[in-house]
Amino acid sequence: MKPLQKTVAFSKAAVNVFFHILTRCNLHCRHCYINPDQHGRSALPMEKIQAWLNRFSDPDRKVNVIFLGGEPTLHPQLAEVIKSAKALGYHSVTVDTNGYLFHDILDKVTPDQVDYFSFSIDGATEKTNDHLRGKGSYKACTKGLLQAVEKGFAASVIYTVSSANLHELEKMPALLAQWGVKRFFIQVLGLRGAWDPEAEPLNRVSPKEWRAVVPQVAEKAVKLGITVTYPKVFLAPQEPFECAGRVAENYFIFPNGRVYCCPLCEDYPIHAHMMEGDQLKAMPPINEKDLFQLSIPEGCVMNKLIQPENISYDADGIPAHKIACCLLKEEVGPR
Repeated sequence: MKPLQKTVAFSKAAVNVFFHILTRCNLHCRHCYINPDQHGRSALPMEKIQAWLNRFSDPDRKVNVIFLGGEPTLHPQLAEVIKSAKALGYHSVTVDTNGYLFHDILDKVTPDQVDYFSFSIDGATEKTNDHLRGKGSYKACTKGLLQAVEKGFAASVIYTVSSANLHELEKMPALLAQWGVKRFFIQVLGLRGAWDPEAEPLNRVSPKEWRAVVPQVAEKAVKLGITVTYPKVFLAPQEPFECAGRVAENYFIFPNGRVYCCPLCEDYPIHAHMMEGDQLKAMPPINEKDLFQLSIPEGCVMNKLIQPENISYDADGIPAHKIACCLLKEEVGPR
């Protein structure tokens, strides 16, 4: 039986809150998107986190919260934060982690309080992963993942594809099945954040490489009972472009109070909202929402403005591929 594949469209019925409770991290990943000059350097105090969680909770809608950093388990009150989100009725609570699991977080929360611990692994082997994320990170992350599964937590894995690790992506499904992982998120490399200018540059894979590898790996994982989600990235000529910033509610919150609707904008002070007095305040023009209204042949306006090197053109100057909104996903799962 063929896997069940669908395009995950933007939902007006659900709200997704990507809550960066701090920006500090113990790793220095080569493709980190955090930019402390734009996102802040402090960890939010519990009172502020509580107030902001209150602001985005809504008993009449499905509101999902994802706690991120930096490394969120470095926050000494993460367990309290998680319990607060559950008590407020958030539909799902996820923690994105590098796997070091500081402050004994697995002993301070229960599987019914965390829907997923999502572990970032960027190679099927220690050599490839540690080249991207730092020495010792593969062993630490896989150890943390196995501990989480053993304690009954649902675990997912995030793999950011680049030219440095595409060759190992096909090895991941077997590893995930071995580890007891049921959800796999394949991400496209984002060309943003405070990258080390002295480091060897990372490159995105070409459309041809992406299409040749990613969907096949997804189907391989599905046969092992794993649901796979990955960005659409490239639209076919007949597929319409749609921007999540226009039709959905996604909030990317940072410790300095900036709230973005589009993750591509996060390196720039064009955020649509600001947390002021624990309330969500709309920012004046020109901000990211004004740019979302533009319609161009290349598809995503922000991609064209921020990382135009991702777009190729034919001899007549026509885009070879229309770039999809980065929040438009393909999901492949068992029937």
